[in-house]
Amino acid sequence: MTSEITAGYGPAMELLDRLHLFSALDALAAGFLLLSWYGIGYWIEHSSPKNPSVTVLMERYRRDWMLQHVTRDPRVFDALTLSSLRQGTTFFASGCMIAIGGVLALIGNTDPLLNVASDLSLQQTPKVVWEVKLIVVILLLSNGFLKFVWSQRLFGYAAVLMGAVPNDSADPMAYPRAAQAAEINIIAARNFNRGLRAVYFTLGSLTWLLGPLPLIAATCVTFFVVWRREFASNSRKIILQGTGL
Repeated sequence: MTSEITAGYGPAMELLDRLHLFSALDALAAGFLLLSWYGIGYWIEHSSPKNPSVTVLMERYRRDWMLQHVTRDPRVFDALTLSSLRQGTTFFASGCMIAIGGVLALIGNTDPLLNVASDLSLQQTPKVVWEVKLIVVILLLSNGFLKFVWSQRLFGYAAVLMGAVPNDSADPMAYPRAAQAAEINIIAARNFNRGLRAVYFTLGSLTWLLGPLPLIAATCVTFFVVWRREFASNSRKIILQGTGL
């Protein structure tokens, strides 16, 4: 019985021993990264009506797009536009897959990282520390990949709904179908933007390899860049024109 208990606690004790390799500052930096990633996403998607983000503003334009879709003849422009959006999701999903494969290969051979750390005169750390930090990168990339794949599929749903919009604008189902297509289109774009934010913060998370302080600094920079593009960019000023805000 004692041997069974000891065997059961073996992996747990080994995990605790490895956690001691990380400092409290490492935990703070990792927590700050995740909180910033979630926080900016929530802020963007639930921005104030008086100060909407670009993402929220574009939702209005997507609804207007589907209203114009009902009476546009021919509807080739709409099909081409949606096709270009789907190509973007495919590109980023493929990029995430390639990046995940590269990081997995690096986890399998961390010697290059150890050599770089030695060249930069960084403190020598066990391989498991490098591996855990790279796993965080993989998790962020995986999140981005899943968002892009789901966005791709939702844009496909939107394409089908757009095709189901009757050609006769007087048909009672014309505008309800267009409204459905608009909402699916919005959800697809929302997931695409979530995937992009995951990629942004993945780039920031790579600085954890240099230490917790660089990670905190990179997270702050990433947060500011994402915030500026959504709330203080020149493109936002142009999109705001004619909205009354």
